[in-house]
Amino acid sequence: MVSKNQIKLIRSLQQKKYRKQTHLFLAEGVKVIQELITANFELQNLYVTEDIFTSVAQNVREVISKSDLEKMTALKTANNCLAIFKIPTENATRPKGIQVVLDDVRDPGNLGTILRLCDWYGVSHLICSEDTVDIYNPKVVQATMGSIARVQVIYTDLQNYLSQYNGPVFGTFMDGENIYTANLPTEGLIVLGNEANGISETVQNLCTNKLTIPRFGNLQVTESLNVANATAIVLSEFKRRIY
Repeated sequence: MVSKNQIKLIRSLQQKKYRKQTHLFLAEGVKVIQELITANFELQNLYVTEDIFTSVAQNVREVISKSDLEKMTALKTANNCLAIFKIPTENATRPKGIQVVLDDVRDPGNLGTILRLCDWYGVSHLICSEDTVDIYNPKVVQATMGSIARVQVIYTDLQNYLSQYNGPVFGTFMDGENIYTANLPTEGLIVLGNEANGISETVQNLCTNKLTIPRFGNLQVTESLNVANATAIVLSEFKRRIY
């Protein structure tokens, strides 16, 4: 049986301040947990409601009731497993090739999807402004479907990062150059902005190239694309030029 203190700790990890204090985060579901284990994330505790993950050390793995798991979960519907992992120390690997940069993206589902897109298109680093939603938010972890194990996420002051970058910085705008006819390199930064307000003025001023995804609808009245959808289109166009 899980103690009240354990449940309290696990539920506290749904909040960023407690994740920072404890250096721990939650993951739920067989696929996400298995991906993290395979990628050598340090597993602290694993709770299961059925006979799964039997190769995990017994001092870490605990079989619990479904009702106890429901008290812990960050999801609307509890899965059959929940794990606590240690947040890894940030790797100092130097980014190469195309990097995606997020300026104040707030929706966990969008961040998780963008991370999966980076994984799909072979983008090794995702650079985030300090006010972008936390990558270890349980909803983000869930939305990554395991891609969190393969893409390095860096939170930094974007103004400082972009001003020191020696290469093209592409921003996505409504009035930029048509992405389908623009000259796109194999290395550079791609900046995408906040869901409601787009790229902030400070970051706009550091973009060396403006790109737009043209609208093809007859009425031409749609204001914008969802940031994750825009990321998919932009990465697809950059990457297809390589082949």
